[in-house]
Amino acid sequence: MEKCNVIAICNQKGGVGKTTTTLNLGVGLAANGYKVLLVDADPQGDLTQSLGWNGDKLDSTLANMMFHVIKDSDFYMEDILLKHDEGVDLIPSNLELSSLENYLVNAMSREKVLDTGLKPLRDKYDFILIDCMPSLGMITLNALTAADEVIIPVQAQYLPAKGMTQLMKSISLVKSHTNENLKIAGIVMTLVDSRTNLAKDVIDTIRTNYGMAIKIFDAQIPIAVKAAEAAKNGQSIFAYDRCGKPAKAYGELVKEVIADAEREKQRDRTSVTR
Repeated sequence: MEKCNVIAICNQKGGVGKTTTTLNLGVGLAANGYKVLLVDADPQGDLTQSLGWNGDKLDSTLANMMFHVIKDSDFYMEDILLKHDEGVDLIPSNLELSSLENYLVNAMSREKVLDTGLKPLRDKYDFILIDCMPSLGMITLNALTAADEVIIPVQAQYLPAKGMTQLMKSISLVKSHTNENLKIAGIVMTLVDSRTNLAKDVIDTIRTNYGMAIKIFDAQIPIAVKAAEAAKNGQSIFAYDRCGKPAKAYGELVKEVIADAEREKQRDRTSVTR
């Protein structure tokens, strides 16, 4: 790829599979030969822990990077980046990010701190995936401002219309004020129990309400204990249970994201030659 694609994995509702999707999508892209950076933008540090690190024991995290950007002071990215044996790099997180969120309120260009910090990394990676916290606060606003696209995981076990409406409003505000080029890459259905009528009804509702304007990924991530077990072991689902249904579903999502990125790259080439 010629252009780095920064994707925020975002939904203000907790427990919808943001971290699991970020981890497995990232590892799946890396397995296909892409250079991938994962960014843990959640003070709970679930992505950091899911990749095998204890965020509380790390000296350098996303909070440190953003603090240096705010202060316009030098920092060494090599001190922050962690390399996972499944081929992805990570900017980790811990509870210090919560303190930074309060600090951001009075910072200059507060919505663009993360974007500024990530800019030097764009020419080193094909994909940068940001695991957003379950809120629409200042850190999430930074993630959406830094992103080119948003992937929205939606749990297929409850009717999420109200939460989706709030998220769409937030994305619209970001487009209006801090990132006019932000796009919604699509909605991915997660924690799907295909045996229940409720899951089918939720998916139908999402398709009816949003399918005309927003892509709904064909891949549907099934509810499975194996996915949680994989994260507990610091592994992706591909390493932990390669032949299981969750791995196959995430593999399909990876293919869709790659196909969309390649189509976008082709459109960019066509527009340049005109």
